[in-house]
Amino acid sequence: MTHLPAPHPGLAGGPVYLDYNATTPVDPRVAEAMLPHLTRFFGNPSSGHPYSAQPRSALAQARAQVAALIGARPDGIVFTASGSEADLLALRGAVLASGSRRPHLVTQATEHPAVLASCRALERLYGARVTVLPVDGEGLVDPGALSEALRPDTVLVSVMAANNETGALQPIPELAARTHAHGALFHCDAAQAAGRIPLDVTGLGVDLLTVVGHKMYAPKGVAALWVRDGVRLEPVVYGGGQEHGLRAGTENTALAVALGAAARLAADELSDGAPSRIRALRDELHARLAHALPGRVHLNGPDLRRLPNTLNVGIDGTRGHEVLRAASDIAAATGSACHSGTHTPSPVLTAMGQDPDRALGALRLTLGRWSTAQDVATAARVLVRAVPAVAGSSR
Repeated sequence: MTHLPAPHPGLAGGPVYLDYNATTPVDPRVAEAMLPHLTRFFGNPSSGHPYSAQPRSALAQARAQVAALIGARPDGIVFTASGSEADLLALRGAVLASGSRRPHLVTQATEHPAVLASCRALERLYGARVTVLPVDGEGLVDPGALSEALRPDTVLVSVMAANNETGALQPIPELAARTHAHGALFHCDAAQAAGRIPLDVTGLGVDLLTVVGHKMYAPKGVAALWVRDGVRLEPVVYGGGQEHGLRAGTENTALAVALGAAARLAADELSDGAPSRIRALRDELHARLAHALPGRVHLNGPDLRRLPNTLNVGIDGTRGHEVLRAASDIAAATGSACHSGTHTPSPVLTAMGQDPDRALGALRLTLGRWSTAQDVATAARVLVRAVPAVAGSSR
């Protein structure tokens, strides 16, 4: 990159932030762009008087900026309040619009809960049938398995672009092509991929694509679903004709502007080499850990076919949550869940065939816009120092 953003005020004086896949700090430039729409430009974009002109223009610009990030037309962008809502609009919308009495859907085992839970709800409420494809040891779907799962009554296939835990990049173009050969629609949740790697809906061959604001330096509470021209969906919210009639309710112009500004900044970074900078930092962190803990650090997920910012590793003889508890100078995550004091392995790593001990040892270390070489050096030092404190005591 030719330049780096100014230090982020939310990160000053805190632990090294390595949880960008959970959420990203709001970029101050994004906050600046949305501020006038919280103060001066209060009008309803759908009104016909002068107070609506600026909000209506800003909404159109935001739609164009989001579309440009993914190589789409602006009229295909539908703003929603979250990625989960966008996923619901895609899945429920396609199922109900299909008119099928017992529609069939296909997804895969490491999909985000927003998709998996929506599929289960469609089974329960609408009699849908769902096939959940397995993944291999790297978390990838076999396109041949998808072809075998498709049926004449398959309505939709939903497979994420990039996994939130391992960063694994699915073969979306091939999966979409096989889906279309059977006459079904293809939805892709690109929450983790948008802004981190180049995306083009035409090259991907998808019909529906989810983009999430707080994964790309916009505030929480805003996302978008891109809908290919000609795709019919049942609305997710009924009422007025906002968002092409698919999501009623007066638009939150400020948040839409924020998502648009974030998309513009992301597009600039992608063309400025940001993925290469982040990948180098990620690989340096991995190398430092592997050098300090020889033979004990194991990568979870693909080596090459993953997001440039994501490092998911296990350290022999440890539990991820115990390492992070001892490494208080970093903020990171594990894939495990804690229930009444008992930790259960990550469903993602379990689906990849990992045994419980290895899955419980996972650390998800994800970098982003404000990550620096100093952060990497500090994080490696803190993690290595934490390992002797927990090794042998893990349970």
